[in-house]
Amino acid sequence: MKLRIERDTLAEAVAWAARTLPAKPPNPVLSGVLLAADGDRVSLSSSDQAVSSQVSLEADVDEPGQAVVSGRLLADIAKSLPAQPVIVHLEGTRLVVRCGRASFTLPTLPVEEYPALPELPPVLGSCSGSDLAEAVASVGVAALRDDTLPMLTGIRMEFAAEAITLAATDRFRLAMRELPWQPSGSDPDASVLVRAKTLSDISRPLTSADQVEIALDDGQSLIGFTGAMRRSTTPVLDADYPDVRKLLPAESSTLAQVAAADLIESVKRVKLVADRPSVPIQLDFSDSELLLRAGAGDEAHATETLECGLQGDPIKIAFNPDYLLDGLGAIPGEQVTIAMNEPKRPAVFTAAEHDVDYRYLLMPVRLSS
Repeated sequence: MKLRIERDTLAEAVAWAARTLPAKPPNPVLSGVLLAADGDRVSLSSSDQAVSSQVSLEADVDEPGQAVVSGRLLADIAKSLPAQPVIVHLEGTRLVVRCGRASFTLPTLPVEEYPALPELPPVLGSCSGSDLAEAVASVGVAALRDDTLPMLTGIRMEFAAEAITLAATDRFRLAMRELPWQPSGSDPDASVLVRAKTLSDISRPLTSADQVEIALDDGQSLIGFTGAMRRSTTPVLDADYPDVRKLLPAESSTLAQVAAADLIESVKRVKLVADRPSVPIQLDFSDSELLLRAGAGDEAHATETLECGLQGDPIKIAFNPDYLLDGLGAIPGEQVTIAMNEPKRPAVFTAAEHDVDYRYLLMPVRLSS
């Protein structure tokens, strides 16, 4: 194998392929990335026996061939190379990487032991790559970040005729967004639960793709994504996800509208006096003003006021500031609408006058009297 490729192209591809490699692989070959050169392209593949990835790149291939080398080492090398074309060639059981005056020689792993990537399932439909990445990012903020309840580490994807509904919850908050798409059939009628971190890793590099094809096997156990010369597959989580739609209040007694950027900056400033994540921020809504408050008594405390529009009853409600910022940061548009009922009942944050259907439900924190 011998090929020539641009440094930036190689570095980005290796970093993407190596991102899911296991830290302690059960088989040493699974720490590797498979390079396969043929024709005018080279592909880089990785697998951890669950998530598989492959990216195809244009390259000047002088000699076709295959090699498996440490993915993380190759990624570190590629990003450190000077901004010049890279020559990669196989010398016996060693892979040589040359760029400018730099040269690296890497031991290879047995190609014959490298697992075959799973076949891509039938295509279910397609959507915009940027829309997919944005939707996954905005919903993923509400997924559980540890494995105490594995099913809550996932994002539920419900496929219907006109839209995909993505939802995630960690019991204290819920994020839900509808994503427009073009199904391949008339009635997809499918739903799967995909680990939020995996789905984020897969979708982020697909932002530049005009169309991403979403594939799902008949048993709804393996989902795949292709776009921007990349393809990934991952098994879905086998768990019964709670019916999160019933958590959304049917109506609200108070609607507040605030400039999203101003509210984010105010929360960041006021939370500076909160020396623990559990210290809440209180939001006091009146006719035309929002008062933010944190801290009390002999401790450091802070207040700040913002203009706001209010329909309904004035209300005082408190939230975990980090959870509040997660939701506000995911809301598109310049204005955020906050729908509330009582200080002890959840509030729903949405984008005011925006065509993206995104909802972020947040449980309030009970204030000590």
